[in-house]
Amino acid sequence: MEVAVHNLSKAFGSLRANDRLTLHFEAGKIHGVLGENGAGKSTLMKLIAGLLRPDEGVIRFDGHTAALRGPGDALRAGVGMIHQDPLDVPAFTALENLLCATPRSAIASWAEGRRVLVEMAGRLGFTVEPEAPVARLSIGQRQQLEIIRLLACGARVLILDEPTTGITAEQTRALFAALRQLAAAGNTVLFVSHKLDEVAALCDTVCVLRAGRLVGEQMAMPVPQAVLLGLMFDTAAATTRSEVSGPEIEGSAPEHPVARPAPGEVVWRLEGVTAREGAVTLRNLNLEVPAGRVVGLAGLDGSGQQILLRLLAGRLRPEAGRVLVGSSDLTGASSRAYRAAGIEYLPADRLAEGMIGPLSLSDHFALQQTGRLVDRRRAEREAREAIAAYDIKATPLTPISALSGGNQQRALLALAPPHCRGLACEQPTRGLDVASARTIWRSLLARRAAGCAIVFASADLDELIAYSDEVLVFFAGRISPPLPRAELSVARLGELIGGVGFPEPGNA
Repeated sequence: MEVAVHNLSKAFGSLRANDRLTLHFEAGKIHGVLGENGAGKSTLMKLIAGLLRPDEGVIRFDGHTAALRGPGDALRAGVGMIHQDPLDVPAFTALENLLCATPRSAIASWAEGRRVLVEMAGRLGFTVEPEAPVARLSIGQRQQLEIIRLLACGARVLILDEPTTGITAEQTRALFAALRQLAAAGNTVLFVSHKLDEVAALCDTVCVLRAGRLVGEQMAMPVPQAVLLGLMFDTAAATTRSEVSGPEIEGSAPEHPVARPAPGEVVWRLEGVTAREGAVTLRNLNLEVPAGRVVGLAGLDGSGQQILLRLLAGRLRPEAGRVLVGSSDLTGASSRAYRAAGIEYLPADRLAEGMIGPLSLSDHFALQQTGRLVDRRRAEREAREAIAAYDIKATPLTPISALSGGNQQRALLALAPPHCRGLACEQPTRGLDVASARTIWRSLLARRAAGCAIVFASADLDELIAYSDEVLVFFAGRISPPLPRAELSVARLGELIGGVGFPEPGNA
């Protein structure tokens, strides 16, 4: 199905997310939509998918003007969108999710739903079992389930917003093969990304947005990466391969603003800790993280990294052992007690666990006040200072949900008190472009220089090597000894993550 937009605009207060965009997406092709975080990519896709209504302009499907009142209208017209965080019910199985979100006219019975799920998963090369609880599926598998659901509902246009964020290399290959298959069958794919190498490998055409405007007309691929990078960031500088390829931080060398501090007092100490979440158990874990240290966590989804992060932040209580922050034994204490001790948690799902979408940054600073009366002027002043310090593209009153992923991540970090003792971060640069990822790491490294201990999980091996003082590798609930940064390589980490040469059972 052909998709076209003409003079499309959308503003959130004074922030003009889309500014008179005119684009045409031909059927049977994969169209890349590039731009840094905050460029307006997600807003454009949400307009086409009926999740937002334009302030002006028109949307046309196969030449017919569409008046979309919501995503249901868009799906009935044949347009479906897969978000960075799939829309599903974790407590349901894969089959239950398919049935509850699909009209009876598409799937009439449980038996029919099972047949559709198994057949489509097999045809597309996906690995989704009908009876698998969604809570136990990886992001990649949940994404696969969402694609199956949209196709079962009759979608002929698939919009994917940063779909490779947080999924494995194998799942990325399976996704790309499925998208090529769907385009060859006449479907239209809109692939939103900031990763130039993926767009080059997958897409037939590419357009570039910057600050809400179209700066790169739809161009037939291949297009030199230096040209695309210049359009994205309005600069012709930094055109080497290391700056324009690879995941999340694009494999670029870190820009260390300060020297690495000597390790200080121990911030976290875990003694003989056993903890369980879902099907994964960490056993007899002993770990010390001193002040001014960055510890990276590597491993496939569900290998135990999140368990450790949640332990460090008081979000999960151990079954055995002790968790100490400084000299205080906080075993079994609430997350509020950990925050009072100077520990902050930055979750991967920013809106589900980190912030409240409808509230503004000013509102969030107001929520952090401890007095009986809320000082709104102080909250707005703090929001303005955070916007300036972290280069957040927003006003103090812009709803958090209206921000791009990169600006949400900057806001989440800005809300962490500047003098906190420890930061437990889950994929801190998830879905961010080069510039946004570097901004986040400049802030994190500045905190480390001030003595903050940082533990972060990432699927990006280059990021782990570039910024970690040492790395712990997780494999099926087992943890490697700490691996010094000087001894690491992408190949070595890849082997350990896959279990090749992994140390015998026993934790660090």
